[in-house]
Amino acid sequence: MTDGDSRPALLLVHGAWHGAWCWEKLRSVLEADGWRTRAIDLPSAGEQAGVQDDAQAVLRELETIDGPVVVVAHSYGGIPVSQAVAEAGNVSRIVYLAAYQLEAGESLLGFHGAPVSPEPGGFVAVPDNPVALFYGDALQSEADEAAKRLVPQSARSFNEALTAAGWHTVPSTYVLCEDDQALPAQSQQIMAARSGAVHRIEGSHSPFLSKPVELAALLASIALESDS
Repeated sequence: MTDGDSRPALLLVHGAWHGAWCWEKLRSVLEADGWRTRAIDLPSAGEQAGVQDDAQAVLRELETIDGPVVVVAHSYGGIPVSQAVAEAGNVSRIVYLAAYQLEAGESLLGFHGAPVSPEPGGFVAVPDNPVALFYGDALQSEADEAAKRLVPQSARSFNEALTAAGWHTVPSTYVLCEDDQALPAQSQQIMAARSGAVHRIEGSHSPFLSKPVELAALLASIALESDS
């Protein structure tokens, strides 16, 4: 085993409606294998905050981590991560896990061709039937528990566009979830074309819950390549 202190740290950034809690199973597997991990709570989940607020939260966390960092962004989390990495100096790779790898000027709603409000307010409610949408292949008990922890998402975060895209200057890898009901594989494929490498996982939107061992092995492999 490689000395864990010589490997990059992994910063895990959750998607909409979620929190740092969603990474707990994955972090246990990674840390048992000697990886240093961090996970943060984005303010847009439960607070009136937007993409730039979330990006600043990511940047603040990156500033506390010594050495190179591989940032793993899930779903919406890819948007503030792209923004933050454009300003960070210690990120060796971005991993977009069924995530929005957007271009500067794009927003989440805009990517899907939906109307964008210049002054959005309020929250986007937790979707109906989140178990089927997010956790279709997870254990029922774990999926039900995760669904109970979801919180409303700030409407600003879905409307605000990126002003910079860090994946233009930092290497990126896309992990596509083939049976995703929340962000369909066809949409992921469009964004994955922007990454330098693409991997695929069979399963739904949240492999950190349903396949933590498989996902940990894949992330470890990607991170080691980034460190070589």
